Amino acid sequence: MNISEKFFLFAAAFSAFCTLFVFVFMVWLALPVFRGGLFFQILTRPWLPDQGVYGIYPMIVGTGAISLASVVFAFPLSLGCAAFISGLAPERIGAYLRKTVRFMTGIPTVIYGFVGVFLLVPVVREWFDGGSGLCILSASILLAILISPTMILFFTDSFDRVPRSYLAAVDALGGSKVQKMLYVVLPYARQGVLTGTVLSLGRAVGDTLISLMIAGNAVAVPGSILDSARTLTAHIALVIAADFDSIEFRTIFACGIVLYGFTTLIVLLVQALGSWSRKPMRKHHDIR
Repeated sequence: MNISEKFFLFAAAFSAFCTLFVFVFMVWLALPVFRGGLFFQILTRPWLPDQGVYGIYPMIVGTGAISLASVVFAFPLSLGCAAFISGLAPERIGAYLRKTVRFMTGIPTVIYGFVGVFLLVPVVREWFDGGSGLCILSASILLAILISPTMILFFTDSFDRVPRSYLAAVDALGGSKVQKMLYVVLPYARQGVLTGTVLSLGRAVGDTLISLMIAGNAVAVPGSILDSARTLTAHIALVIAADFDSIEFRTIFACGIVLYGFTTLIVLLVQALGSWSRKPMRKHHDIR
């Protein structure tokens, strides 16, 4: 094994160690909760600190609602934008739009938050004629705008990997750009589309600032998309100033373990989708 291979092995081992260390660190600090048998109660009960109840169930529901709704909003927008950039737009316009999308990935999250507070929230409040406008709908729309550039870049990279011979075959048959996109590019790039969507879901689950500024931070289980909600990450940011030895403070490590579980699930889902989407190609090559 040469020096470069040893360096790469060290980098991979160090990354794996850091990931494992973070998980062990969270479990160690949450041990008082595990020893008291409170962990599953914390996962399933409401947040009522005045009554000595410190459940994070409303925050789990809020996290799922906001992140899933944001992906639902972002997916058609990102897919359409990526299709236009990669195959439908003139080359110069597509290159300009691609640079613009890359620039958007570098905008700080707090800027999106300010835009949401002063522009989006009043619009939602006026359109639906009720509430403060700080709700799941506002947070998910803004989060969709935040994750869309990442999703678009994933999709365009997948579209660009389609073999030129496939595209040339469609041109030779007289197919239009739309037919080329629908019947060649999208089926071939479905693995990248699925991977980008799932990883964007992980980005939405892990975001803190948008949900903290826009979602309203209500600790009740939301009943509709116009209700306020609090996510796990926002809950950690709001409760971290509590007394270190209190159960209230220990709940943030339960939130961290749940988020870690979400992330692990998303990674496993990406690997499963990758294996599933490669099967038809293997069969095709086996037949050939």
